[in-house]
Amino acid sequence: MNRIIERLLAGQGLPVMPIMTHPGIELIGKDVLDAVRDGQIHAEAVLALRREYPMPVASTTIMDLSVEAEAFGAQVVFQQGEVPTVTGRLMQSAQDVENLKVPDLTAGRIPEYLKANRLAAKELDCPLFGGCIGPFSLAGRLYDMTELMMAMFTEPETVHALLEKCTAFLMEYVRAIKAAGASGVVMAEPASGLLSGEDCTTYSSDYVKRIVSQVQDDTFAVILHNCGNQGQCTQSMVGTGAAALHLGNVIDMAGVLAEVPEDVVVMGNVDPVGIIKMAMPAKVREEVLKLKAVAAGHANFVLSTGCDVPPAAPQHNIAAFFAAAAE
Repeated sequence: MNRIIERLLAGQGLPVMPIMTHPGIELIGKDVLDAVRDGQIHAEAVLALRREYPMPVASTTIMDLSVEAEAFGAQVVFQQGEVPTVTGRLMQSAQDVENLKVPDLTAGRIPEYLKANRLAAKELDCPLFGGCIGPFSLAGRLYDMTELMMAMFTEPETVHALLEKCTAFLMEYVRAIKAAGASGVVMAEPASGLLSGEDCTTYSSDYVKRIVSQVQDDTFAVILHNCGNQGQCTQSMVGTGAAALHLGNVIDMAGVLAEVPEDVVVMGNVDPVGIIKMAMPAKVREEVLKLKAVAAGHANFVLSTGCDVPPAAPQHNIAAFFAAAAE
C-alpha cells in the first residue's frame, strides 16, 4: 500500500472517511449550485465540514458526475438544491464518436473544480481526496447508457473508441487534481455495476487500471467507487490496482472483506439516503454499530458511507454517524 493509505489506517481506533461535502455547503449557508460553479465556495464548504466534524481521516470534494461530461459538450441540468445531472444524448453514431474531440482542462467547470482542490488542499490539516467519474460511467453519459449497453453487443469497437477518449481526458484531469495538491481521488464508476464481472473488466477496469498505473504512487491514492456492484465486479475492481475499493450499500460487506486481499483497503457502506438522510439518529447509530461488528478484525476496513451524502441530510444524523464510529 502507498503511504497515504498507510497513514489512513495508522491512527487510533477505526478509520472513518465518509464521502461527504454537501453538509458543508449547508453549513456555510450556500446552495449546491453555488458550490458546483464556484471553486472558492466549494473549498470553503470542504473546510467548514472539517471544522465541524474533525474525525474523518480525510476530506473529500463533491461527487459530481456531470463535470466531465459537460466538458465534452453534454447538456447539464442545474436545479436549486440538487446535484447537476446530464440530460439528452451527445452522440448518436460511430461517426460522432470518431469526430468527438477530447477537451482540455479549461472546458466547462473543470477549472473551478481544480481551484476547489487547490484551495482546500492548501488549508486542510488532513489529506484531501478529489473526485472524478470513471471511464465507463462517463461514456454512458455521453452516448446514453441504454444505447451504450446495446452497442457493446452490436458495435463494441465504437464503445472502445469512446472509452479511449474518455480515458485520455480522465488521465489528464486526475493528473491535474494531483498537481493541485490532493492526496488522492475517488473515481466514481457506478455504471460498471450494471455489467458482469467479465464485461466490467473489458469495458471498465482495464481502462481504470491504465489511469491508476499513471497516477498512483507513494503520495497519491486512487479510491475506486462502485455503488452498483453487487459482488460480481469485486475481483475486477481489485484487478485495477486501486489502493482502495469503495462499495455501496447494496453489497454484503462481510462477503467483500472475505474476498478482497488484505493489502487492498475496503471502504463503505452505510446507506447515505435511506439511513443518513431519512432515518432517525438511533437508526444511524444502529447501522454503524452493525457494520463495525461485521468488519471487526479486518485491518483494511475504513468506515464510510455507501455513496456521496446527498443535500439536505440532517446534521444530527451526521453527528450520530461519527458518535457511533467513535464508540
